[in-house]
Amino acid sequence: MRYVIYGAGAIGAGVGARLHQHGFDVTLIARGAHLEAMRRDGLRLRAPGEDVRVPVKAVGHPSEIAWRGDEAVILTMKTQDTVSALEDLRAAAGSGVPVFCAQNGLENERLAARRFARTYAMLIHMPSTFITPGEVIVQSAPVTALMDAGRYPSGTDEVVETVCADLSQAACVAQADPNVLRLKYAKLLYVNLGNAIQAICGPEAAAGDLARMLRAEADAAFAANGIDCATPAEWNARAGVITPREVEGFQRGGGSTWQSLVRGATSVETDYLNGEIALLATLGGTAAPTHRAIQDLSASVVREGIAPGSISVAEVMALAQEYGTGV
Repeated sequence: MRYVIYGAGAIGAGVGARLHQHGFDVTLIARGAHLEAMRRDGLRLRAPGEDVRVPVKAVGHPSEIAWRGDEAVILTMKTQDTVSALEDLRAAAGSGVPVFCAQNGLENERLAARRFARTYAMLIHMPSTFITPGEVIVQSAPVTALMDAGRYPSGTDEVVETVCADLSQAACVAQADPNVLRLKYAKLLYVNLGNAIQAICGPEAAAGDLARMLRAEADAAFAANGIDCATPAEWNARAGVITPREVEGFQRGGGSTWQSLVRGATSVETDYLNGEIALLATLGGTAAPTHRAIQDLSASVVREGIAPGSISVAEVMALAQEYGTGV
């Protein structure tokens, strides 16, 4: 199996590096200064007890790859970039290539399944950081990432069995799971709903009253829509294969949304994380004013160039209350 990692930032470059180190044929698709740095110097991989240059192949577009028909594509870009990536991928590789959505939220699988017959949901749980072009920092050892996968919307097949087996040889833990969406919903609920809080209000806000309000709204939306979500005990048991460890000379600042803001991104994925709950609330007849407040404030932070962590929890709660009362 040849691997194409599309959107090779913190997650994609780290996984691609591990695959390359373990002898697999892998190509990264990246862009901008990150791509230039990898082409020039290779990828610098920093991990607990490890600081190496990995000479992994990197290109800027799917059209630069000589597609043979034995590839699996692992998507690792943010959801707001998925549609354009899928269109470019289909034009270059055709609609039959297997596509694994190793991304946060649940929208990517829907987008991919519209275009690709073989679409797979992939849980990705991997503490990593991408701030400096050409460098990724992985903060878990000995397991780099948890990457369970299954067919979308359910089931398994030989392709997913092969991909999971290969990843399991490359310092990751991956098993074929016919109901992997349960874990993806759990990660959204227990981890990703705090991404935007951390980014706009600061790391400490992600574990307080605001986080509990977001989770309560999500629980109601899940129940109203009959969402089958793994329990906290199930999530903790599976996520427990990841052991965060320090990387020499580095202190983690925040998750993926915070990293996007620090890099000066012109968009963030909040509309596909907190926005997923807002959508489910609309469909199920429940309310999600806190999620909508988070969405609007995240958009303002990007639009106005506000520094990460500059908005207070009180401001978020005040806006949520306003939305909740219909003022």
